[in-house]
Amino acid sequence: MAVPDAALLALLGSRDENLRTAEDLLSADVHVRGNELTLTGSSSDVAFAERVFAELITLASRGQQLGPDTVRRTIAMLSDDDAGSRQGESPAEVLSLDILSRRGRTIRPKTLNQKRYVDAIDTHTIVFGMGPAGTGKTYLAMAKAVQALQGKQVNRIILTRPAVEAGERLGFLPGTLYEKIDPYLRPLYDALHDMIDPESIPKLMSAGTIEVAPLAYMRGRTLNDAFIILDEAQNTTPEQMKMFLTRLGFGSQIVVTGDTTQIDLPGGSRSGLLVVRDILDGVDDVHFSQLNSTDVVRHRLVSDIVDAYARWDAHQPTDGQLVPNRADRRRRR
Repeated sequence: MAVPDAALLALLGSRDENLRTAEDLLSADVHVRGNELTLTGSSSDVAFAERVFAELITLASRGQQLGPDTVRRTIAMLSDDDAGSRQGESPAEVLSLDILSRRGRTIRPKTLNQKRYVDAIDTHTIVFGMGPAGTGKTYLAMAKAVQALQGKQVNRIILTRPAVEAGERLGFLPGTLYEKIDPYLRPLYDALHDMIDPESIPKLMSAGTIEVAPLAYMRGRTLNDAFIILDEAQNTTPEQMKMFLTRLGFGSQIVVTGDTTQIDLPGGSRSGLLVVRDILDGVDDVHFSQLNSTDVVRHRLVSDIVDAYARWDAHQPTDGQLVPNRADRRRRR
C-alpha cells in the first residue's frame, strides 16, 4: 500500500519506533521501501494489518502526532472489534476527537469507551463515569466542563468531592478550613492547571466562575447554569449521593466519577455509588459509562496492576461478611 509523503514520517515515528511497535504486535511481516508499505503473511493477518495501517495513515494525514501508544491502541480497538466486543467508530475517529487545546497540547479520548463517555456527556444531563484509576474519567469530565464554560453553555464550573477522613483527621491539621480540606481537593486543582491558564484561575475562583469545595458544602443549594462534577463518588453514602443529585438546577449538567474498588468509607458503610445504578436504572437522561483496565491511559503497567487486583479480589472468600475496605484496614494496623 502507498503511504502519502505528508504521512510517512509520522507513520514511521522517531527512529522507526512506530513501525517496530506494529511489527511486534502484528502477525503479518511489515516492510517499508520508500513510500511503499508491503505486508506478507496469511490472508487474514495481512487484511488485519492493512486495516491497522489504513487507520494510522488517516491519523497521520490529519496532522496527528503518532507514537507507539497510538499504534497499540489502534491495534487493540480493531482486535476488540474483530472479537465482537466493540462496534461503531473507527480508531481514527476515536483518536482524532479534540475536546480542548491549550498551548499546543490537545485533550482527546484515547479509547473507544472514553469516546463513548465523552459523547454521553454531550447528550445526557447526568452521567456516571465508573472505572479504575487511570481511565481518565475525572480528567475528561474536567475537559468537558472547561469546554462548556468557554462555549458559554454554562456560567460556572463546580467541582466537589467528599473529604472522607474529615471527622478523624482534619481537626488536628493547622490552618483554616480551606487549608485543611485542600489535600482532598488538590487533584481537581491539578487538572484545572492543565486546562486553564494558571494565572487566571484565582480570578475565576474569586468571581465564583469556578468553585472547588467539599461535598458537604453542596447541601441546601440549587445549582443553576453550572457544570457540576462529583469526584471520588465511591466515598459518598447513599444519603449523600441523593443530596448531591437533587442539587441539580435549570441549565445545569452533572458528571459523577468514581471507582468502586477503592472505597474508603469507615465502618463498612455502603457506598452511594454502588447503589445508585439500581436506583436510577431506566431513568431518562441519566447515563452510566463503564470504563475498565483497557481504558487506562497511564503507564501500561497500571492496566496490568488493575487486572491483577481484580483477579485477586475475585478469589477472596466472602462467607457472608463484607470484605474490609481500605479505611477499616488502616485502623486495624
